[in-house]
Amino acid sequence: MVETTEPAQDGTPEPRRLRVFLVDDHAMFRAGVRAELGAHVEVIGEASTVAEAVTRIAATEPDVVLLDVHMPDGGGRAVLEAVRRTRPEVRFLALSVSDAAEDVIGLIRAGARGYVTKTISPDELTAAIRRVADGDAVFSPRLAGFVLDSFASRPDAPVADPELDQLTNREREVLRLLARGYAYKEIAKELFISIKTVETHVSNVLRKLQMSNRYELSRWAADRRLV
Repeated sequence: MVETTEPAQDGTPEPRRLRVFLVDDHAMFRAGVRAELGAHVEVIGEASTVAEAVTRIAATEPDVVLLDVHMPDGGGRAVLEAVRRTRPEVRFLALSVSDAAEDVIGLIRAGARGYVTKTISPDELTAAIRRVADGDAVFSPRLAGFVLDSFASRPDAPVADPELDQLTNREREVLRLLARGYAYKEIAKELFISIKTVETHVSNVLRKLQMSNRYELSRWAADRRLV
């Protein structure tokens, strides 16, 4: 992401302050982050629940969302997956007390651009936010090892595909048959479901992948060798 510039009072261009949204269920922590980052970025909103975060992120359109991993009503991954369906341009940086490998890998697979722990300094966090906004991946040093190890231990595992990951197993089955040229009636017979259910699955896949017809879906599936 290239930041636009605005002239300062002396005429020297200054970088536009990045718009950041905070998601964490601890009000005191949010207040501390806002106070530390306020001079460097524009904190445009905050939320303490998944539902509130999804609604307010869509309304404010931030550049970067600082996202806690564990919250009582679903956690950071639920926020990320819901927002990406309608706002794929928003970038997420996980900021968590957890340094568990499963948390790191889960958030990255869901589409986060980075993961840092809450021991990070304000200056380091500001730098991490800017790097994520620019499209880089950012990890606390120890956590980067988890990501590398997860792929090194499974060299033949496919690269994470956030778009594909949002489809259910049944939706993938329907998509695969659709891409092979099956008619809805044939898909229903093959999967032992009703034609109406096939139509519902196709509609869900189109919505999640933001496509308009089965021909686009077929090309998308072929590109990923799903057929």
